[in-house]
Amino acid sequence: MTPALSLPVARPFLKWAGGKGRLLSQYEPFFPQAFETYYEPFLGGGAVFFHLVNRCQRGVLTDINPELVNVYRCVRDRPTEVIALLRYHQQHHNADYYYQLRQCHHLVAPIERAARLLYLNKTCYNGLYRENSQGQFNVPVGRYKNPVICDPDLIQRASEALQKAELSTFSFENIPSWPITRRDFIYFDPPYHPISPTSSFTSYNRYGFTAQNQQSLAVVFRRLARQGIPVMLSNSDCAFIRELYHGFRFHSIQAARAINSQGSRRGKVNELLIMSY
Repeated sequence: MTPALSLPVARPFLKWAGGKGRLLSQYEPFFPQAFETYYEPFLGGGAVFFHLVNRCQRGVLTDINPELVNVYRCVRDRPTEVIALLRYHQQHHNADYYYQLRQCHHLVAPIERAARLLYLNKTCYNGLYRENSQGQFNVPVGRYKNPVICDPDLIQRASEALQKAELSTFSFENIPSWPITRRDFIYFDPPYHPISPTSSFTSYNRYGFTAQNQQSLAVVFRRLARQGIPVMLSNSDCAFIRELYHGFRFHSIQAARAINSQGSRRGKVNELLIMSY
């Protein structure tokens, strides 16, 4: 296998509910050491891709949210313009400006839409991404005194890492038709199945993610595993998920719950890593 091109260390440039940045040290023992193409169908904050980018020759990154995919494309292809617009937003930031920009749901230019989403992501309450049924971002402004809206080095390093990546708006259900081989690696990080009514956070966008979606994803996982493709998936550690993936390798890890609206209910919870290898 040809050695992968080494890139400067990159980190996620988005805050994302369920982001894996703080869990990478627990995940690391279970990642393959080398592979050709890295596939991540629930892109989110991209922490695992940035962590593994030097181990692969290319990445195929997808998400069902077209605005999220647009942000990644603009950071990859037009980082200087992204930085310039973020500097402008940072200079004008206050609560009134936030709500004015939040109402600009119909921006046409991809670069303007990308900078808007990044600005709202850095300044909204708790870094939470949430859409209403019309696909409109609807999170209130956060209580940050001096949020870092523009970090040029962060954007530039992410752009360099993303040169390896193909970016598309696709559902995970399309994956079995892709030309994936045993020399590749797939990581699934779907919205987690709720383990209690207060832990439910599966509708961060207009599409939601139901128990039926979880079952469909398990079918895809098993189909890929039968082909000998290395697949990893993270999800809630609960009876429903354990039953869906019965027969595969499980590893339980501890993660901090950070998005519960009640501070007393935030804390350590168990999550599952499920592997086909």
